[in-house]
Amino acid sequence: MVGVGGFLGAIARFWVGGVVYQKMGTRFPYGTCVINISGCFLIGFVLTVLTERTHLSANWRYLVPIGFIGAYTTFSTFEWETLGAARDGQFMIAGLNVGLSLVLGFIAVWLGMICGRLVA
Repeated sequence: MVGVGGFLGAIARFWVGGVVYQKMGTRFPYGTCVINISGCFLIGFVLTVLTERTHLSANWRYLVPIGFIGAYTTFSTFEWETLGAARDGQFMIAGLNVGLSLVLGFIAVWLGMICGRLVA
């Protein structure tokens, strides 16, 4: 289940990142930021639904949050791109990437939890 979810999550990450970079360019790591924030929403939503609907199989926890979201989110890429921006002297880009990812990611987890509760 983890492998299947990971396979699908990696493909989704590649596709979403490509679409975002194609539309918005690569001056700022938009693709990574969008993936991190949407991954935060997804984990808030999915874990809330899985926790509050206890009759669901444990396999869902392996498939979605561990497999899919684990492969979809890009924290290591986020860190690498932030380091690259800082190393190149683009401290505003590096700081903006950290600030947006953390603040919007936190808000996305919270909204995901709220949406998960509405569903559950």
